Amino acid sequence: MASSVSLKIEFGGGLELLFANQRSYELTLPRFVPISNSTSVSSVPSPNLNDTGTESAMSDDDAIPDGLKRVDVTYLLHHLRDHLLKERPELFMDKETVRPGILVLINDTDWELEGEGEYELKAGDELVFISTLHGG
Repeated sequence: MASSVSLKIEFGGGLELLFANQRSYELTLPRFVPISNSTSVSSVPSPNLNDTGTESAMSDDDAIPDGLKRVDVTYLLHHLRDHLLKERPELFMDKETVRPGILVLINDTDWELEGEGEYELKAGDELVFISTLHGG
């Protein structure tokens, strides 16, 4: 099993303006991330290093290492805010989730049907963030 998850991220409805006017991103995130959702490099250990410091194979059935969880949408939101967002984080996130008025689709399905932030990301997932708010 891969130690990372590759995703496609798209922004629309003006939301791309907060992300350097870039509508689409290809991201690779670690398979396991801190429970705290911290995105600093030092806080994301490689959970599949064995005692000799070399990478060992893991399967979906392997136990989740202490202090870590499988990468989910909540972690992705923190990663987007901390690493790709260029301005005004308050227009993207409110506490631990997206602000009201931002539609989130996971593989063309409303994220509310997928478990919202608790959805565990899988390789090849496509997430779309669309602002439904318009200035007047």
